Amino acid sequence: MDDDRARLAQCFAAVFPALAPGEISAATPASVPEWDSIANVTLLALVEEEFGIAIAPDDLERLTSFEAVLAHLAVRA
Repeated sequence: MDDDRARLAQCFAAVFPALAPGEISAATPASVPEWDSIANVTLLALVEEEFGIAIAPDDLERLTSFEAVLAHLAVRA
């Protein structure tokens, strides 16, 4: 799980380069002004590529925080 956390943090850092490393785990659209719908799609596409998974369109609106994406990765098949 720590490996997933580190890999996910790299994805967030790529999409939101202004975030300090300590801010990544608490990142949400409310705390990151640049986090709009385009950034969310970009982030989740990067996560799909990094982790070799497919994220269902129905999950896009729910995966809007570092912790939510991490939890999704924990239960992936």
